[in-house]
Amino acid sequence: MTSQQDRTDGAVDWPAQFERTPASQRVHTSKFGVTFHEALRRIETELLDRVGADDWRVSTAAPHRKQDGMPYANANPSDPAVVVRWSKDGQQFAVACDHYTDWRDNARAIGLYIREKRKMSDRPVTTGQSEFATARLPSGNEEAIVADAPADQPAPHEVLDVTPDAPEDVVEAAYRQKTKTAHPDQGGSAEELKRVRQAKEAMLDGGER
Repeated sequence: MTSQQDRTDGAVDWPAQFERTPASQRVHTSKFGVTFHEALRRIETELLDRVGADDWRVSTAAPHRKQDGMPYANANPSDPAVVVRWSKDGQQFAVACDHYTDWRDNARAIGLYIREKRKMSDRPVTTGQSEFATARLPSGNEEAIVADAPADQPAPHEVLDVTPDAPEDVVEAAYRQKTKTAHPDQGGSAEELKRVRQAKEAMLDGGER
């Protein structure tokens, strides 16, 4: 990986502008099903290969390896927070998550957040600002913009009622079946139809987890 050295020495480099989740309010989940190493690999792919970041680094409360700045995957830090920072075109960005009790799940939530923002920025619509504006860090006395990782929500395979590793034909069939009842003309709603469509896209775009 090409992450820069993390120099926080066992203390997560949490952005001062971002609020922390109280430990009592953190959520346990088993919906992501990836290793911590895989979660970081997917973040790297998103940032370097798809977003076009110039560089990136991850910060956790675990010890980080000197050679590449990556945390030891077998660590079990008491603080599960994960912070990912990157730079692009002279601007600095950060996304942080401590919503979950396991740092692996916080890392995966960040990866999904970045992927969704990148996909939104690729769509032929205009919002008046970059989709990543909410993750941009302030400079000088500029007002801080806080970025939150995704809230807990059903995984794409749960929306479609298929297994996480379902093949494309099964996903497509489940999608067609779901749209029959999700469509507003069939008693569903536009929001429900959108959720089903996004679930299909997530599963067909390199896997949901």
